[in-house]
Order: sequence, then structure tokens, then C-alpha cells
Amino acid sequence: MAPNTFEQMVDAYRSMQTIRAFEERLAREAATTPFVGPLHLYSGAEGSAVGVCMNLDTRDRVYSTHRPHGHCVARGVDIKALMLEIYGRQGGVCNGKGGSMHLADPDVGLMGANAIVSGAMPLVCGAALAAKTLRTGGVAVGFTGDGGSNQGQFLESLNFASVFKLPAIFVIEDNGFAETTASSWSCAGDHVKRAEGFGMPGRRVDGSDVFDVYDAVREAVERARLGDGPSLLDIKVERFHPHEEGVSDAMRLREQLEWAKANRDPIKNLKARMLSAGAIKQSELEEIDRKIERLIDEAVVEAKAAPPIPVSQLLTDVYHTYP
Repeated sequence: MAPNTFEQMVDAYRSMQTIRAFEERLAREAATTPFVGPLHLYSGAEGSAVGVCMNLDTRDRVYSTHRPHGHCVARGVDIKALMLEIYGRQGGVCNGKGGSMHLADPDVGLMGANAIVSGAMPLVCGAALAAKTLRTGGVAVGFTGDGGSNQGQFLESLNFASVFKLPAIFVIEDNGFAETTASSWSCAGDHVKRAEGFGMPGRRVDGSDVFDVYDAVREAVERARLGDGPSLLDIKVERFHPHEEGVSDAMRLREQLEWAKANRDPIKNLKARMLSAGAIKQSELEEIDRKIERLIDEAVVEAKAAPPIPVSQLLTDVYHTYP
């Protein structure tokens, strides 16, 4: 069943709109702010992150990519701590040492973003193997892109997860480009059929419809918790910003991008569905938006005012010391 109660729809909208407001504010700040490391924005793909994470609970583990902010917000990472981290300040979720591409918050099950393309996929297998061995009922979810789907460790992870029937879900956020290379040129075959080749179900999902994502992930999570093994989801999403802020987006036709914003924006689609169903009033949505904007404003002000990491702490919390 799709997330069709009033509370679920509002929660989905609030989470998606928070991601969008967070990313669009970062896009504006990037013009004048020296962030820690590159900045890869998630705007356009909110239906994927939220549709996936709505199905997860405290037993589950999520592994992200170099484009992690959407997954972080959807998983419940504190907005202000997230902003502090991207600004490289004390009090950030990794105390300012991870920056945008190396975020982690194990307290909410966000086990880490990974700057290595598909580098997290073997970690997904490890978490899923631990959940199966310890019988926690947990599921491990890993995100990658269509470019990441060609990496050796991704394909090896699919094989390992299938051989051992691990409770793992592999999510390809397929935006049609591997950085600046069209996937139609670089990806042979079909992602769903690749999954079937490894003995697991694959499903193509419309990322502009959070309901479609929710249903597909619910099915995959149920399968994993029952001990029936892994699944692969090929979620078709849009990316409204360049691969990386400050990098040319010239490989995409402007007309394509404008069409995607008009027709495949998951937030617009959810809002239209809620309003047409009479589930909420426009004024109520606007009040949600205002609260989110105030939160983002506060997060930016606090991040700019927060102190940087002192040199004496640069090497603390970097390596784990085992007893």
C-alpha cells in the first residue's frame, strides 16, 4: 500500500521539500562560500531518497554516495549538524572532518557517504551479512548511480549478496548520465536484466512518483526481512543541477532540463496529487514551506558563526582504537 494516509503524505512532502530547500540554499551559498570539498546536489531526485527511507526502521543501515544530502535528510540526520558539517565547522555530524562527500551518522543508520563510485556496495554486503548472522531482521540499502552500476565492486556485490541470500537492496539512482557521459552510450544491456542475471529480482521505478518508489521498496524490504535475499531497483530520477557545482552542464540540452523540471519533479507531482485529492490546502503547504525555510536559514546562520576545527583536533576521531 502506498503512503496514502494524510500523515504519511505530509511527512513525505515535508522531507522532500526539506531536501530541496537545503540543496537550493547550498547552490546559492556555493557562489561565495569555500565549502569543504566538492558539492554534488540532489535536487530532482527527492522521491527516491524519501520513498526508500520511509520503509526503513532503526534496524536498517543505509550507505550513500558522493551525492548524499538527500539520503541524509530522508534518513533523519539533524539539519543543523548536517549544515555545520558541510561548512567544515565544529559540531558538524562528523565534527567538520567529513564535508559533503564523507558524511556519516550511525545513530540514525546512515553509515556513510562514499566518494568512491559504488565503493559502498561491498559494505552493504557486510552489513547485510551481519544482520543475517545476528538475526536482527535488519536490511542494508546501498545507493549508486547508473555510472556506478558499471563498477566491478558493484557487480561483485550483487553476486555475493545473491549467493548468500543477504537482506540487501541495491538502488541505482538512474539519471541518464555518468557524470558527463550519457548512460545510453556507456551502459550495455538493461539494469533490470542484469539483476535477473545474478538471480535476484530487478524492478524499474519512476523516481518522480514517491508512491511508486515507496511500493517498490516496501516489496523489496519485505522480501529481505523474510530471508528471500536481495533485490535491485533501477529508479529513474532527474538531476536539476550539474554533476558538481562549478562544473559545466553543457552535455545536457536546456530543453531537456526544462522539460524534466516541468514534468518530472517529484515534489510538484506529490503536491498536485495531494491538492487534487483534497488531502491538504495550499495554505497548509505554504506554512510547511515557511517552517522549512526558517530552519534552513537558522542552519546557515549558525554554520557561518560556528568555529572551525582547531588544529589540535585534526587527527582525533580519524582512526578507531580497538581495545
